[in-house]
Amino acid sequence: MSDNEWRRPSRRLRTARHFEVILVACLALIGFGFVAGLGSTRVALIGGGVVLVAAVVADVLAQRRVGAWGYLEREDDLLIRRGLLVRRLSVVPYGRMQFVDVTAGPVERSLGLATVKLHTAAAATDARIPGLEAEEAARLRDQLATLGEARAAGL
Repeated sequence: MSDNEWRRPSRRLRTARHFEVILVACLALIGFGFVAGLGSTRVALIGGGVVLVAAVVADVLAQRRVGAWGYLEREDDLLIRRGLLVRRLSVVPYGRMQFVDVTAGPVERSLGLATVKLHTAAAATDARIPGLEAEEAARLRDQLATLGEARAAGL
């Protein structure tokens, strides 16, 4: 892979984030509907409007957060970038990886996605790459484990 080819999470991660925001907004709207049933229609309408505006803002931010993720496999290390307001670039040397974990929650599984988690000796350097296709996550896990074993043997 060339040094300039950043890879991004699947576009289906955006769908997952839409779903999460809609679910939370619907639960909040149900709560305000309950308040309206108790007799405070004005409070419920204002609250419902606030929830809808907050849901739109949250969805835009969630989509931008997804767009900020990226990873780059290099010869000796893996670069992971993320963040909107505070941009972060993590450099994880293959030889420092202790294990690689692949996880998938119910929403991710339903969309065929997974998250790759990299664990190192220092807790602060643990990194993750969300929203990868399940096959890509498995390939990356296997490749990182192989590279990690090869580089660690040289320490």
